[in-house]
Amino acid sequence: MEDFYAVIMAGGGGTRLWPLSRRSRPKQLLRLLGDRSLFQMAVDRLLPLLGPERIYVVTVEQQAVLLQEQAPQLPAENYLLEPAPKGTASVVGLAAAVLQAQDSECVMACLTADHLIRNEEAFRSSLRATYEVARLGHLVTLGVTPTYAATGYGYLQMGKSLDLAGVNAFEVASFREKPDLATAQDYLAAGTYFWNSGMFVWRVDAVLREIRRQLPQLFQAVETLGTAVQDGQLNAVLPDVWQALTPETIDYGIMEDAQNVAMIPADDLDWWDIGGWDRLFEVFEKDPAGNLVLAPSALALETHGSLLFQSAGESKRLIAAYGIEDLIVVDMDDVLFLCPRERAEEVRELVRKLESSDHTRYL
Repeated sequence: MEDFYAVIMAGGGGTRLWPLSRRSRPKQLLRLLGDRSLFQMAVDRLLPLLGPERIYVVTVEQQAVLLQEQAPQLPAENYLLEPAPKGTASVVGLAAAVLQAQDSECVMACLTADHLIRNEEAFRSSLRATYEVARLGHLVTLGVTPTYAATGYGYLQMGKSLDLAGVNAFEVASFREKPDLATAQDYLAAGTYFWNSGMFVWRVDAVLREIRRQLPQLFQAVETLGTAVQDGQLNAVLPDVWQALTPETIDYGIMEDAQNVAMIPADDLDWWDIGGWDRLFEVFEKDPAGNLVLAPSALALETHGSLLFQSAGESKRLIAAYGIEDLIVVDMDDVLFLCPRERAEEVRELVRKLESSDHTRYL
């Protein structure tokens, strides 16, 4: 597996965890689950499988120094800097341009920096399996059997069984974006839909064929960047090439209409995407009333299904909740955020409003 590389996508702002996640301390840098940040955990679980020289990180310039401080074992040149956010498809293109210059048929795993995976050995075993299937030219994704009708995850529809390199794999019949509750319930009942983990593994030449077919503008950019890598001019060429790109995601831009896609079930990972406030209910233990109290100073009476979060040491206030249901309460030193739990994903809209207001200091 000397031709196996991992690319950690770590440039997001984590806006769905605002106001805890800010520009100066984005979600992947936070220590939500212990003494290691989400980014550090993403690196830690790869190191027993891949040497640090084969782990790349794609991020934005304002986060690069902080990420390097958290993972100094990774070579500085393995941090690839996006001049501006252009979507995850462009991140794949940038990483592919760099890796193709080393080995045009190497295998790259595209992973995120905001996942919780408690069973790390099972994760590494799954990556070994995806590597074997990807070597055959397939675009491979990991699917997780849904345990409830989630509306915050995308879904994969399982197709026919594939016997590939002795691995239990399936065709992906379709990608489905985040459904409404009724549709999610139908998916759960059907038993043929998996949560889309957002983790992908493919040979560089295989994904570049799909980019050329579906995103010709991005493919031209990748070719230009690949030449720049060989000439040692990547940093000089990248800003102008990047500016011309149209933002696009992996799912919409590549995977929805991709050919030769395989899925490997990965139910033993104990995997969770720490996407937003509502996802924390899936990760942490709740009280008998279904409340999640993550606050050093809080009291909840006749309160159900609510999150009470207070950043330790930042506020001396008591959070006193009485008679509320399904509410998100986040108490920071400079911001008090309240939101119905069912609308927690919409905090992005609030952040967008702040970006165009006189309150940008809270970002």
